[in-house]
Amino acid sequence: MNQEIAIEARDLVKDFRVYHRSYGTLKGRVASFAKEVLLRRPSSGYSIKRALDHVSFSVSVGESVALIGHNGSGKSTLLSILSRVYLPTTGSASLRGAVSSLLELGAGFHSELTAEENVFFSGAIRGLTDTEVKERYPAIVDFAELDGAQMDLPVRMFSSGMLLRLAFSVSVHLDSQILLIDEGLAVGDEAFQEKCFEKIGQFKSEGKTLVMVSHELDHVERVADRVLWLDHGKLKRDGDLESVLAEYRESMRRA
Repeated sequence: MNQEIAIEARDLVKDFRVYHRSYGTLKGRVASFAKEVLLRRPSSGYSIKRALDHVSFSVSVGESVALIGHNGSGKSTLLSILSRVYLPTTGSASLRGAVSSLLELGAGFHSELTAEENVFFSGAIRGLTDTEVKERYPAIVDFAELDGAQMDLPVRMFSSGMLLRLAFSVSVHLDSQILLIDEGLAVGDEAFQEKCFEKIGQFKSEGKTLVMVSHELDHVERVADRVLWLDHGKLKRDGDLESVLAEYRESMRRA
């Protein structure tokens, strides 16, 4: 991979099986069997839903890229492949540098561990030592606006706002070169959102790489230099912020 490339996706395809058989009850089993007998052919019991359809792109070191598109366009699936949550059906995705992902709320946290334990666990899976996490721990807690008593609680007791603040704080304080965010800025109060934007600005100024998913186009305008527009799993447009957003907004007005 070219040294200046942080992320490279090559011909990504992701298929999901959508199951139709209702086997939760004996009645469901009998009904499915009867249907197969009447049709005189076995049923596969599922159909294939293509979430990503031969998507290719690269992201340079230091770029900030937004993924936009309607619900079901493949944005979150793509980010999950980059985060190694999903494997592609075909194709490949390569990332150069340490990665932090802020996907669905609380992803990566163990619900029965305390907030403090989850911070150290998150650091360990990123390859940091306990000493390195301890050095960053006060800044993580301070940014998340939590106190010592709250950090001693299991995260299952956290509100969605507390969980988001902690997850975002962990993601931006643990020496990652690439940050992947799926709608993470849409949760939390206005003051905390502003803190997140300021931290992302600092992240960008340090020459690090950002890929975010958002339906909030004002968030995209504040953060992104470049936009990838996905439509029914295909990469419809890949270009500069202004031109792609103008075309996307026009398509929404026509819809």
